[in-house]
Amino acid sequence: MGVGVGLTMLRKVLAVSTVALQRRMLVSLEINNKDPAYDWFLAWMSHHTANVSATGSKLRSAAPWFRSHQLSVQTALQQRQNGSSSVFFKLVAGPGIHWLRYRGAWMQVKRERETRSQQLMSGVPWETVTLTALSRDREIFPRLLSEARDMAMRGQEGKLVIHTPWSIEWKPFGQPRRKRPLKSVVLDDGIAEKVEADVKAFLGRRKWYEDRGIPYRRGYLLHGPPGSGKSSFIQALAGSLSYDICLLNLAERGLADDKLIHLLSNTPERSFVLIEDVDAAFNKRVQTTADGYQSSVTFSGFLNALDGVASGEERVVFLTTNHPERLDPALIRPGRVDLAVLLDDASPNQARRLFVQFYGTEDGSSEGWEKLDETELNRLAAEFAEVVEREIKLGRRISMAALQGLFIRSSAAEAVKGVRTLFVQREP
Repeated sequence: MGVGVGLTMLRKVLAVSTVALQRRMLVSLEINNKDPAYDWFLAWMSHHTANVSATGSKLRSAAPWFRSHQLSVQTALQQRQNGSSSVFFKLVAGPGIHWLRYRGAWMQVKRERETRSQQLMSGVPWETVTLTALSRDREIFPRLLSEARDMAMRGQEGKLVIHTPWSIEWKPFGQPRRKRPLKSVVLDDGIAEKVEADVKAFLGRRKWYEDRGIPYRRGYLLHGPPGSGKSSFIQALAGSLSYDICLLNLAERGLADDKLIHLLSNTPERSFVLIEDVDAAFNKRVQTTADGYQSSVTFSGFLNALDGVASGEERVVFLTTNHPERLDPALIRPGRVDLAVLLDDASPNQARRLFVQFYGTEDGSSEGWEKLDETELNRLAAEFAEVVEREIKLGRRISMAALQGLFIRSSAAEAVKGVRTLFVQREP
């Protein structure tokens, strides 16, 4: 009996001592799959898994080393418009226990998946990754996460991410797009500079707004005929400022006032909210799609989401429309639309600048067509601008999109001869 009691007490002492030693000597970091760092870390481990597979399992102190016998596959399917597709496979650490050596420190990586519990909106099972290392090595966690983040961000350098609503959350839509240079969108003199300067001034005056109790948000309305470059300019401006775009369609099924307010109050950081053709959304304050579906978003709900008690701050909203006269005055009042800018049809100056941009390069040569020296390029550009000016004086118009389409398929001389056929009569 004495021996049994002694063994029981010894087991309890060992258990308590083990827990105490673990608390004192070990440190754990938990990352759940709702956190962006979760995907960054798995991608980082996948990268080093591929390196170990390619170079063998030779242990090198300078490089991370990862060993796992439980892997999961992530398949990426890329479908193209012409019907072709590409499939890519990526091996990541599966559920279970793995071992990682990073900067000379060993750590245990435990990935757990809760199959009986799923995220309410997406239906994805809850998952966690727990990193456990010696307490003296706790400083490696921020370094590791920073390295994983930097590796993920390198893949998006020079790229623009488009976000769309997924229930009440914003999700990236498609692959990141290449940023468009701001100078590639040719607007009339001073317009691009005016909008860019206003946006930059707003982004740099957060404390000024806070000190005066003004909601820190800004609204812009770009209006003008189709093809004048409204959406292209917003995309280029976002890229130049390293911002993303949250594209919001007010006619989306399932979108109601409460979800709209939540989306606009929880936009991703460094993002512009873009709502295109806002005049069509509330032409008669009722929004109906072609198949008869009527949106649940009301006009008053939209106004409250933009500038109401429940609306969020730290937000930049861009609205576009082809018919500003159809907009309700309540929508375009100051506080909801702080700056309205007209992007009109092509002017002679715009036409000349776009001509030079397409047919001239920095070394004075024409790329894709016959080479033009600077003198010939300027002569043709001036002749092209004169043709555009004459047609405009006759009451005709042409969009910048039509000019761009002409330049893509024509040489410089052909563009000068064929531009007259693209003009249309201006509506009274």
